[in-house]
Amino acid sequence: MKPASILIVEDDEKTAATIRLYLENAGFLASIAMDGAEALQAVHLQSPDLLILDLMLPKVDGLTLCHQLRQFSEVPVILLTARTEEEDKLRGLQSGADDYVTKPFSPRELIARVKAVLRRTRKSGEKEQKQFDCGDLHIDFERHEVRVRGSLVPLTPTEFRLLEIFSRAPERVFSRQELLERAFDSDFEGLDRTVDAHIMNLRKKIESDRSQPSRIVTVFGLGYKFSAGSNVP
Repeated sequence: MKPASILIVEDDEKTAATIRLYLENAGFLASIAMDGAEALQAVHLQSPDLLILDLMLPKVDGLTLCHQLRQFSEVPVILLTARTEEEDKLRGLQSGADDYVTKPFSPRELIARVKAVLRRTRKSGEKEQKQFDCGDLHIDFERHEVRVRGSLVPLTPTEFRLLEIFSRAPERVFSRQELLERAFDSDFEGLDRTVDAHIMNLRKKIESDRSQPSRIVTVFGLGYKFSAGSNVP
């Protein structure tokens, strides 16, 4: 899965460049549009995964642009606003935005909001897949149940989330940092060994031989992947 692409719609070059730098450092693909017309064209051509949209734009303001976007696109939108009045924030959400961040903002907060919105939208798109089967492993996403050879396996919420991440993308390699960001709260400042410990516990519960794991496989120098073999559903 490629990194999420973020379109920054901001007419202040310095602010736009700063946001882009932080997004890229967080592993996202980022591009910039300086006004509403350029943004609409970019959405049509690039199909970004999320927009960061400044309210105070030349020619077409952010609220109007958000209304226009919603005529043809469901792309998630985070508004950047210098307005602090509750009514202004409500107007932004009513225009079709998914979230807002008030200027001046913390880059860390903005990145956390981006991850949270993407997580929500991706989860809603994942709902169609309710179950996953691979050999004698059965996962019921709705019931939060895992069975191996028909027997119920008790997993902690973190272990279940890790297994869900792996099973929804068989054979994809996840770095430890990516697993930290996906399986834990976006503000969690964990270490690589935190992921390793959870993986070790998960292997104890779902692997036939945890000393030679065949499901959650270590990809040396990169991270972990779920090896489904010929049993990918």
